[in-house]
Amino acid sequence: MSARNLKVSFVFVMAVVLCGILCTGALAGEGVVSQQGGVTSFTQPSQGNGAGSAIDYTNAKPMPMPAVDLPPAQAPAGGTEIQREGTPGFEPGSHGDGKLNPTELPLDMNAQMAEIIEAADEITPQEFGTAWHPYTTMRVDLTGNNESKRFPNRAAGKVYFNNQGTTYMCSGSLIKKGIVVTAAHCVAAFGQQRFYSDWQFIPALSGTNAPYGVWNVQNAWVMSSYYYGSDPCYQAGVVCQNDVAVLVLSPQSGLYAGSFTGWLGYGWNGYGFTPNNYALINQLGYPKSHDNGLKMQRTDSQGFVSTWASNTVWGSRQTGGSSGGPELVNLGVKPVLKGTSFGSENDANIVVGVTSWGFVDLDIKQQGASPFTSDNIVSLLSSACTGAPAACQN
Repeated sequence: MSARNLKVSFVFVMAVVLCGILCTGALAGEGVVSQQGGVTSFTQPSQGNGAGSAIDYTNAKPMPMPAVDLPPAQAPAGGTEIQREGTPGFEPGSHGDGKLNPTELPLDMNAQMAEIIEAADEITPQEFGTAWHPYTTMRVDLTGNNESKRFPNRAAGKVYFNNQGTTYMCSGSLIKKGIVVTAAHCVAAFGQQRFYSDWQFIPALSGTNAPYGVWNVQNAWVMSSYYYGSDPCYQAGVVCQNDVAVLVLSPQSGLYAGSFTGWLGYGWNGYGFTPNNYALINQLGYPKSHDNGLKMQRTDSQGFVSTWASNTVWGSRQTGGSSGGPELVNLGVKPVLKGTSFGSENDANIVVGVTSWGFVDLDIKQQGASPFTSDNIVSLLSSACTGAPAACQN
């Protein structure tokens, strides 16, 4: 181990030791920060239910996406195999009952919707940026069809939250009945030992309509290495190994959002990737640059594990606001087969990462994600589900 890595490890260990002594019960604003092993949580005061006054929907800004100032990421020559830690695994999702609970957001429609023009009922061919990495990014809802309200799309949604007096927006998705996965940079400031607050998750948001209601958050979880700033990153807070967080929703009348929308599965340690680390990536999100951040967007592109970042990289036109949106494999509804068979690792709608970073040069049109591993997503869910078992029951 290098001297630099030894120093980083020593700083992190000392931070964990001190936090074990001091952090449990420590206040962060009006909430409480606590640590359990390698994960750190923030429990905030009750927000009540529904669209709250704490969130400024009309003036919400896209959370700045961590961006790296480098040339485009290139796929490993010849599909070089990159060793991953642990055996691939996954947990399946569930469809939910589809019962609607429509809510209208208090948005200034003149300001928000003026830029939204209905799209034609057509699918455009793939495009690419200066990385020559082909992709297709299109609105999920075609004209006259609310596909965002159908499973599996409806398990994804928009995340609003406050950071030092300003409302920001990210994306996220349900991977348990009451658990949303998003990016850690939508939950806490890297290395600053500071959580944001007042998160709200709105599944399948379309314009001002929240077809499955607005769901508040009772606590948030990130990896302690991200919270303290010792996470391995290409640069501080950018292209990290653990830019992953989970939010535990507050139930409404004893029920969670996933009871209605269903939830996506999740995989770790390279689930859905070939032995030479390629996968077809399906990305859902709400980038501010597309339909003013009020319509769900879908991107499809071949992804690969970058040799220099050990993160998944795929082609995409999505930008700020898409942070935390799911990076999936096998998105869709599986058909009934006859005369053929499914391939390996074919379980449908499996989240294997969340949108984490992009490039400073937007013409590159690539994005990246910290990989889901048995160390991050499995550890985060274990802690969150121990604290809120009802949110994780099928």
